[in-house]
Amino acid sequence: MKITRLAVTALRMVLVVAFLLLLLFQVMSIPGQFAHMAQENPDRANLQWPLTIFFILEVACVQVVIVGTWKLLTLVKRDRIFSNGALVWVDAIVWAIAAGWTMLAALSAVVVLSADDPGLPLLLILILVAGAALGLVVVGLRALLRQAADLRADMEAVI
Repeated sequence: MKITRLAVTALRMVLVVAFLLLLLFQVMSIPGQFAHMAQENPDRANLQWPLTIFFILEVACVQVVIVGTWKLLTLVKRDRIFSNGALVWVDAIVWAIAAGWTMLAALSAVVVLSADDPGLPLLLILILVAGAALGLVVVGLRALLRQAADLRADMEAVI
């Protein structure tokens, strides 16, 4: 159990750093980047706010995954991971991944239809495939968690 505590503590520290960095991106970097883009390319200034909002929402989806992971780590620490309460947080993670993937798919469709160079569309498609794989893995793990929670409830009822 000591290795589990160490792993949970280390992952929590990584999650805090990642969340704070993402918050910094949301508040300063993303709006600043697209404001600079609008100044440098006035013909693309109309993209400033749609792209700013898009990327802030994408980062928010990642932040939901971080919060959900934090909550699941709390359940691991309390030895309550195999409970129905864990499924709520896994569902939040699944929905955040699905929302982020859907928004990225919409942006990718626009980029693919208007691109003259195949580099960016291929990169976006690669990211979409990786995001779909991640989402499907989490859905599969959710099914395993559901089975384990049901088995634990059955065992507790017998004991």
